Formats: sequence, C-alpha cells, structure tokens
Amino acid sequence: MLNLTDEQMDRYSRHLILKEIGPEGQVKLLQSRVLVVGTGGLGSPVSLYLAAAGIGTIGLVDADAVDISNLQRQIVHTTADINRPKVESAEAKLKAINPEVKVEPWLLYLDASNVDEIIRQYDFVVDGTDNFATKFLINDACVLADIPFSHGGILRFDGQTMTVLPKKSACYRCCFHEPPPAKSVPSCSQAGVLGAVAGMLGTIQAAEAIKFITGAGTLLTDVLLTFDAKTMNFRRVNLRRRTDCPVCGDTPTILKVRDFERESCGIQTNGSD
Repeated sequence: MLNLTDEQMDRYSRHLILKEIGPEGQVKLLQSRVLVVGTGGLGSPVSLYLAAAGIGTIGLVDADAVDISNLQRQIVHTTADINRPKVESAEAKLKAINPEVKVEPWLLYLDASNVDEIIRQYDFVVDGTDNFATKFLINDACVLADIPFSHGGILRFDGQTMTVLPKKSACYRCCFHEPPPAKSVPSCSQAGVLGAVAGMLGTIQAAEAIKFITGAGTLLTDVLLTFDAKTMNFRRVNLRRRTDCPVCGDTPTILKVRDFERESCGIQTNGSD
C-alpha cells in the first residue's frame, strides 16, 4: 500500500480521522481516476472538491470558453478567465488547490466518435453537462463500458441527481426513456438558474464520487434525489432497473452509442418510479 507523506498526512488529516475513509480510503482516492464532463455550473464544484479530496487524476471535458454570463454560477472560473478555454481555466484552479493532482484537459465535445475511448480511462464519470444529448450519450456509453457515473441536472431553482452502477442499478434510461422533443424544455439561458443550486448539486455529485471510490456510506443508486431550493424540500424517488431497458435491460437493443440533437437544459420531468 502506498505510504502517505507527511504533507499528505497534514493535507488530508480530516479524511484520515474518518473511520469510513482513513488512510486506506485516502490512498484509494490518490490512486483513482475521475472524469468530469462539463466544467460549468456543476463541474465547477465537483472538480474543486475532487481536487481538494486528493483524487489522483481528474479528467475535464469541455469545448467551450469562459463567458461573463458563466461567472454567476461557474465558480471555478474568474473574470480574468473570460475567453479562456474552460478546461484550461479549471485546470489552473485545481492545481492551485492541490498541486499533486494530475489534471487531464480534454478540449472537445463528447460525442459518439470519442466517448468510449475517453471514459474507459477512468474509474468513475460525473455528468455535469447541460444538454440531454450528452446525458443520454454518457449513460449509454457508461452502461456499455460498465463504468459507474453520477447524473446531475439543474434548472431554475431545481436540481436532480442519481448514481448509476451499470446493470446493477437503474440507469438514466430506466428513468427517462428518450431525450425530450426539441424545444420542449427551456434552456438555462431562457428559464434561468439560481447560481447556488449548481453548488448544492455539484457537491452532492462530488460526494458520490468520493463515496464510490472509498466505499464509504450508501450511494444514490436506485433513487432519483430532487430538491427545490426555494423551499429546501428534498425528495427521494425510488427507482428500479427495468428489465426492458434498451441499454441495461435483459435483452438490450442499444449495443453502441449514437449522437442526439443537442437540446438544453439539464432536467427532464417525465420520469417514472
């Protein structure tokens, strides 16, 4: 087992005294590889907390550059980063928090041509995207590659998340069968989003990644956690893996990934128990 240095003992001391994590759990974090898809509202808190926690390698996927409208919620970026590629901006902040973390920036859009090659390099994937096309792409690719992932979506004051262990728990398609029709769901730029909602949901997703790697606690599997920040009401919707799910069911019909038309934003509401 990898020995922790004196500096690591100090840096991660609050993890080390947790009986659910301890030195062995911290070593697992240091040896782990997590991919964060999207370095925006959700990816910002996710990546910051993963870097602080000592995740050994963090992959960042994003093709966009920082815009001034992002700064209301995308806290990994600053005003000085406007027009800078988001993955470069985020990498600098993660390295500033924890220089020993390796950051792998992927300056591209995730699509059917590259998703399998990229995600297979990681132990866990965090979906921090804002469009249904990529959410279904991530779900299908992770299920087919047997890679656990955390789904997250936000809009207005609302957030939702679930953790998927492929073919062991309900996947995104078990809950939401297909992307919604084009123009049927408003985008964040049309409907708005409370900036702090991104932080609330992103920290939950970061906790799920850390819990998966260390084995601490109970994951958000077979449940869709939703919340309304206006009332601070949280709701757990029980799910189950559908035997007829086209990607994770007993006789799957989706055997390879395909691209969908990109349609924002990140919450779909036609789910079932």
